[in-house]
Amino acid sequence: MNIHAAPEAPAIVPPPAPRTIADTGLPLVMLKDLVLKTIFRMSVEQVSDIARLVSLPLSIAQDLVDICRGESLLEATGTLHATSSSEMGYRLTEAGKARALDALAQSEYYGAAPVPMAQYAEQVKRQSIRNIRITRRQLLDAMGHLILPDSLLDHLGPAVGSGRSILMYGPPGNGKSSISNGIRDAMGDRIYVPRAVEHGGQIIAVYDPIVHSKAEALVDDPTCLRRTGNRFDARYVLCDRPTVITGGELTLSMLDLNYNPVARTYQAPLQMKAAGGIFIVDDLGRQEESPQSLINRWIVPLEEGHDILALQSGEKFVTPFDTLVIFSTNFHPNEIFDRAALRRIFFKIKIDGPDQDGFLKIFAMMARKKQMPLDEGALLHLLKVKFPTIDNVYANYMPGFLIDQMIAICEFEGIPYQMTPDLIDRAWANMFVRDETITK
Repeated sequence: MNIHAAPEAPAIVPPPAPRTIADTGLPLVMLKDLVLKTIFRMSVEQVSDIARLVSLPLSIAQDLVDICRGESLLEATGTLHATSSSEMGYRLTEAGKARALDALAQSEYYGAAPVPMAQYAEQVKRQSIRNIRITRRQLLDAMGHLILPDSLLDHLGPAVGSGRSILMYGPPGNGKSSISNGIRDAMGDRIYVPRAVEHGGQIIAVYDPIVHSKAEALVDDPTCLRRTGNRFDARYVLCDRPTVITGGELTLSMLDLNYNPVARTYQAPLQMKAAGGIFIVDDLGRQEESPQSLINRWIVPLEEGHDILALQSGEKFVTPFDTLVIFSTNFHPNEIFDRAALRRIFFKIKIDGPDQDGFLKIFAMMARKKQMPLDEGALLHLLKVKFPTIDNVYANYMPGFLIDQMIAICEFEGIPYQMTPDLIDRAWANMFVRDETITK
């Protein structure tokens, strides 16, 4: 039998840097206004600074400055700092200030030039989440701190490698959130995230330092003809594949464009910020919106690979949807979804608690990590006396919880860390709340 290794994922092609104004794909009027607004707000004078702030090559920034100067919107101030720089300085004329203020009244956005939606869609294809190749070894390395059965990785690996949607369900406290984070860590590569995207003259901010982890990169001297560092479009930021994690706070409005009426600009919705990465919906079923409503919102993106967003004007437009969506819930899927919704979630993986052997492995690992000496009598008491009271149902969170409780008790009592049947009983008492009627 011939066994063929899975092909390696192709190297991500970076977005090419524009060489001319036309290459930017943006209207000249928008670019001129962006330069004027940036000069006005940032008080810059040299073309190299302007180029850096609007994230365009020096040659294009110079062309835009020359055009604005030809329209009497900018004027030269002479050579600045002759001993250290031969750059010419520029400042806004009165007409330039008026034009900048008028442009700011229409939109407060300034700085990095946006990427046209069509160019953004092309880059999303180049770095698609569905192009990644995740091996068993990568998953094991990323989740080495977890005790997982091989059967779980058998299901999880193909699900992650598909770049499709995943529903993880099962009783609470068994590591669904940790597994989701492990999937994120297993990816390991980087993609290009646009600082902003343009559609129909409207600018949508995408890059978010809270969501996106910027990679270390060489910085080019914009005055240098030979580029030695970054050789991609500076309107993008090289980042680790993004991960957006939401829980009970998720609402349908978070999946729509967020319009700021004061700045008159848009913020990308969460799934757009997660493009090329992972969108984790944790604690599904705890949101104000019903799970069925949330999945109905995802039907088109999950099936068609694109999303439909709407501007304030009501105009709708299509954006790429390239995200590994992971739903995690403590509810049984049949309780929160109908069959049509479940059909649209590509993989359904149950995350169960460990068996007794798995529980003991986790317990020993946590005890070693927290420097708690193991005691055979205390463990037998735990297994033979305490667990039968809950029908011997084990959960992954229990070892850490019990050990932390015993540590807290030992520190309070001023005794060395130790494990005894009495301490097990005291720790166990804090793990559950007894059913009882409380008189109000």
